[in-house]
Amino acid sequence: MDMVERVKGILLQPKQEWEVIAGETTSIVELYKSYIIILGAIGPIAAVIGMSIVGVNIPFAGSFRVPITTSIAAGVVQYILTLVGVYVLARVIDALAPTFSGEKNLNQAFKLAAYSYTPGWLAGIFVIIPTLGILGILGLYGLYLIYVGLPVLMKSPREKSMGYTVAVVIAGIVISVLIGAVSHAFISYPTSGMHMPGM
Repeated sequence: MDMVERVKGILLQPKQEWEVIAGETTSIVELYKSYIIILGAIGPIAAVIGMSIVGVNIPFAGSFRVPITTSIAAGVVQYILTLVGVYVLARVIDALAPTFSGEKNLNQAFKLAAYSYTPGWLAGIFVIIPTLGILGILGLYGLYLIYVGLPVLMKSPREKSMGYTVAVVIAGIVISVLIGAVSHAFISYPTSGMHMPGM
Protein backbone atom coordinates (compact mmCIF):
# COMPACT_ATOMS: atom_id res chain seq x y z
CA MET A 1 0.00 0.00 0.00
CA ASP A 2 1.36 3.39 -1.01
CA MET A 3 0.50 5.81 1.80
CA VAL A 4 0.18 8.91 -0.41
CA GLU A 5 -2.14 7.11 -2.83
CA ARG A 6 -4.19 5.76 0.07
CA VAL A 7 -4.57 9.24 1.56
CA LYS A 8 -5.63 10.66 -1.81
CA GLY A 9 -8.03 7.79 -2.39
CA ILE A 10 -9.70 7.92 1.02
CA LEU A 11 -10.09 11.71 0.87
CA LEU A 12 -11.09 12.15 -2.77
CA GLN A 13 -12.88 8.90 -3.67
CA PRO A 14 -13.90 7.30 -0.38
CA LYS A 15 -16.63 5.04 -1.76
CA GLN A 16 -14.26 3.38 -4.21
CA GLU A 17 -11.37 3.35 -1.74
CA TRP A 18 -13.42 1.60 0.96
CA GLU A 19 -14.16 -1.20 -1.53
CA VAL A 20 -10.43 -1.63 -2.15
CA ILE A 21 -9.64 -1.47 1.58
CA ALA A 22 -12.32 -4.06 2.39
CA GLY A 23 -10.54 -6.60 0.19
CA GLU A 24 -7.10 -6.02 1.69
CA THR A 25 -5.63 -8.39 4.26
CA THR A 26 -3.54 -5.78 6.04
CA SER A 27 -3.00 -6.74 9.68
CA ILE A 28 -3.42 -4.36 12.59
CA VAL A 29 0.35 -4.35 13.19
CA GLU A 30 1.07 -3.61 9.51
CA LEU A 31 -1.46 -0.79 9.53
CA TYR A 32 0.17 0.73 12.59
CA LYS A 33 3.64 0.49 11.03
CA SER A 34 2.81 1.71 7.55
CA TYR A 35 0.13 4.32 8.22
CA ILE A 36 -0.97 5.16 11.75
CA ILE A 37 2.37 5.87 13.43
CA ILE A 38 3.29 8.19 10.56
CA LEU A 39 0.07 10.18 10.13
CA GLY A 40 -0.75 10.06 13.83
CA ALA A 41 2.47 11.96 14.55
CA ILE A 42 1.48 15.04 12.53
CA GLY A 43 -0.67 16.66 15.22
CA PRO A 44 1.67 16.08 18.17
CA ILE A 45 4.71 17.32 16.22
CA ALA A 46 2.78 20.35 15.00
CA ALA A 47 1.63 21.06 18.56
CA VAL A 48 5.22 21.00 19.87
CA ILE A 49 6.30 23.43 17.14
CA GLY A 50 3.25 25.62 17.67
CA MET A 51 3.52 25.79 21.47
CA SER A 52 7.28 26.15 21.83
CA ILE A 53 8.60 27.75 18.66
CA VAL A 54 5.73 29.80 17.20
CA GLY A 55 4.12 30.53 20.55
CA VAL A 56 0.61 30.59 21.92
CA ASN A 57 -1.40 33.80 21.73
CA ILE A 58 -3.53 34.38 24.81
CA PRO A 59 -6.05 37.23 24.38
CA PHE A 60 -5.30 40.25 26.56
CA ALA A 61 -2.16 38.55 27.91
CA GLY A 62 0.09 38.38 24.88
CA SER A 63 2.01 35.66 23.14
CA PHE A 64 3.80 32.97 25.12
CA ARG A 65 6.06 30.05 24.36
CA VAL A 66 5.68 26.88 26.35
CA PRO A 67 9.02 25.39 27.49
CA ILE A 68 10.19 22.82 24.93
CA THR A 69 10.44 20.02 27.52
CA THR A 70 6.81 20.59 28.51
CA SER A 71 5.55 20.66 24.93
CA ILE A 72 7.57 17.55 23.99
CA ALA A 73 6.19 15.68 27.00
CA ALA A 74 2.67 16.76 26.04
CA GLY A 75 3.30 15.72 22.44
CA VAL A 76 4.56 12.27 23.44
CA VAL A 77 1.55 11.66 25.69
CA GLN A 78 -0.82 12.91 22.98
CA TYR A 79 0.85 10.67 20.40
CA ILE A 80 0.68 7.53 22.55
CA LEU A 81 -2.94 8.19 23.42
CA THR A 82 -3.74 8.78 19.74
CA LEU A 83 -2.32 5.37 18.89
CA VAL A 84 -4.32 3.77 21.69
CA GLY A 85 -7.44 5.72 20.70
CA VAL A 86 -7.50 4.18 17.21
CA TYR A 87 -7.49 0.69 18.71
CA VAL A 88 -10.19 1.54 21.26
CA LEU A 89 -12.41 3.06 18.57
CA ALA A 90 -11.93 -0.06 16.43
CA ARG A 91 -13.04 -2.21 19.37
CA VAL A 92 -16.16 -0.05 19.76
CA ILE A 93 -16.96 -0.25 16.03
CA ASP A 94 -16.57 -4.01 16.18
CA ALA A 95 -18.68 -4.39 19.34
CA LEU A 96 -21.50 -2.26 17.89
CA ALA A 97 -21.68 -4.16 14.59
CA PRO A 98 -24.35 -6.72 15.63
CA THR A 99 -26.52 -3.95 17.08
CA PHE A 100 -26.76 -2.43 13.59
CA SER A 101 -27.07 -5.77 11.75
CA GLY A 102 -23.41 -5.73 10.78
CA GLU A 103 -20.74 -8.41 11.01
CA LYS A 104 -18.16 -8.40 13.79
CA ASN A 105 -14.66 -8.28 12.32
CA LEU A 106 -11.97 -6.54 14.35
CA ASN A 107 -9.56 -6.23 11.43
CA GLN A 108 -12.18 -4.50 9.27
CA ALA A 109 -13.21 -2.29 12.20
CA PHE A 110 -9.59 -1.36 12.73
CA LYS A 111 -9.14 -0.38 9.08
CA LEU A 112 -12.30 1.73 9.33
CA ALA A 113 -11.10 3.51 12.47
CA ALA A 114 -7.59 4.10 11.15
CA TYR A 115 -8.49 5.44 7.73
CA SER A 116 -11.36 7.55 9.10
CA TYR A 117 -8.86 9.40 11.28
CA THR A 118 -6.92 10.50 8.16
CA PRO A 119 -8.54 13.96 7.72
CA GLY A 120 -8.11 14.74 11.41
CA TRP A 121 -4.47 13.74 11.39
CA LEU A 122 -3.77 15.82 8.30
CA ALA A 123 -5.68 18.80 9.72
CA GLY A 124 -3.40 18.56 12.77
CA ILE A 125 -0.75 20.42 10.77
CA PHE A 126 -2.68 23.64 11.37
CA VAL A 127 -1.75 23.49 15.06
CA ILE A 128 1.71 24.79 14.09
CA ILE A 129 0.16 28.24 13.97
CA PRO A 130 -2.20 28.16 16.94
CA THR A 131 -4.55 30.78 15.46
CA LEU A 132 -5.10 28.43 12.51
CA GLY A 133 -6.01 25.59 14.86
CA ILE A 134 -9.67 26.24 14.06
CA LEU A 135 -8.99 24.78 10.62
CA GLY A 136 -8.71 21.46 12.42
CA ILE A 137 -12.46 21.38 11.89
CA LEU A 138 -11.62 20.02 8.44
CA GLY A 139 -10.98 16.77 10.29
CA LEU A 140 -14.74 16.39 10.65
CA TYR A 141 -14.69 14.93 7.14
CA GLY A 142 -13.75 11.74 8.97
CA LEU A 143 -17.39 11.49 10.11
CA TYR A 144 -18.46 11.16 6.49
CA LEU A 145 -15.76 8.56 5.93
CA ILE A 146 -17.18 6.50 8.79
CA TYR A 147 -20.70 6.81 7.37
CA VAL A 148 -19.59 5.66 3.92
CA GLY A 149 -17.26 2.95 5.23
CA LEU A 150 -19.52 1.18 7.73
CA PRO A 151 -21.71 -0.65 5.17
CA VAL A 152 -18.66 -1.72 3.18
CA LEU A 153 -16.33 -2.89 5.94
CA MET A 154 -18.77 -3.91 8.68
CA LYS A 155 -21.49 -5.17 6.31
CA SER A 156 -24.22 -3.16 8.02
CA PRO A 157 -27.31 -2.32 5.94
CA ARG A 158 -27.10 1.17 4.42
CA GLU A 159 -30.36 2.17 6.10
CA LYS A 160 -28.73 1.58 9.50
CA SER A 161 -25.54 3.48 8.66
CA MET A 162 -26.72 6.79 10.11
CA GLY A 163 -27.53 5.28 13.52
CA TYR A 164 -24.31 3.26 13.49
CA THR A 165 -22.33 6.38 12.55
CA VAL A 166 -23.92 8.40 15.35
CA ALA A 167 -23.07 5.67 17.88
CA VAL A 168 -19.47 5.49 16.64
CA VAL A 169 -19.13 9.30 16.67
CA ILE A 170 -20.43 9.49 20.25
CA ALA A 171 -17.91 6.80 21.24
CA GLY A 172 -15.19 8.72 19.39
CA ILE A 173 -16.06 11.92 21.26
CA VAL A 174 -15.92 10.09 24.59
CA ILE A 175 -12.55 8.58 23.63
CA SER A 176 -11.24 12.03 22.60
CA VAL A 177 -12.41 13.61 25.85
CA LEU A 178 -10.77 10.82 27.85
CA ILE A 179 -7.54 11.20 25.86
CA GLY A 180 -7.59 14.93 26.53
CA ALA A 181 -8.27 14.42 30.23
CA VAL A 182 -5.52 11.83 30.60
CA SER A 183 -3.13 14.00 28.62
CA HIS A 184 -3.80 17.03 30.82
CA ALA A 185 -3.54 14.91 33.97
CA PHE A 186 0.00 13.90 33.04
CA ILE A 187 1.15 17.23 31.66
CA SER A 188 0.88 20.55 33.41
CA TYR A 189 1.72 23.80 31.71
CA PRO A 190 3.45 25.90 34.36
CA THR A 191 2.78 29.56 33.63
CA SER A 192 5.98 30.53 35.40
CA GLY A 193 7.97 28.60 32.80
CA MET A 194 6.37 30.32 29.81
CA HIS A 195 8.47 32.74 27.84
CA MET A 196 7.28 35.81 25.98
CA PRO A 197 8.88 35.98 22.52
CA GLY A 198 11.68 38.52 22.37
CA MET A 199 12.35 38.39 26.11
